[in-house]
Amino acid sequence: MPARPPTAEEVEERKAILKRFRRLLEEKRRKFRDYLTVLEKQHEMISIDNVDAMLAHAELEQGIVAEIYTVQKVIDPLEEMYRAAYPSSADVEIPKLQADLAKLQKDVLAQNDRNRELLKVRMQELRQKVQGLQSGPRKASVYAAEAHTAKVIDISQ
Repeated sequence: MPARPPTAEEVEERKAILKRFRRLLEEKRRKFRDYLTVLEKQHEMISIDNVDAMLAHAELEQGIVAEIYTVQKVIDPLEEMYRAAYPSSADVEIPKLQADLAKLQKDVLAQNDRNRELLKVRMQELRQKVQGLQSGPRKASVYAAEAHTAKVIDISQ
């Protein structure tokens, strides 16, 4: 039995799925680019010990990651629908977008690792400074010293 050609309604539905899927992939790619930019700025702030900026970038980072996960929750079912609607995967844009996303994800992970390593180094330097401050030479209190103090006072006069 030969396969019947899709109806106009099915074709429109497939187009809508494809357009929505493409838009979501593009949005995810944009979010990853934003995330990479934040990580690069964060790297600079770690390098110059700007704690307030590091905190701000960490908060931005958390927001972007949450947005990426939200977009991914929508992408997963759409990808299944796309694969069902286009089993031959004739569209060339989607694989390009997915490859671009994979590269961005790899770049984000690499930048995140660099930031983490730099932060570890900075924290170790701070620990050493704090230890140096705590174990520094201490002067004895002038009130605790017993040397050269009078023990008897003559008040007879």
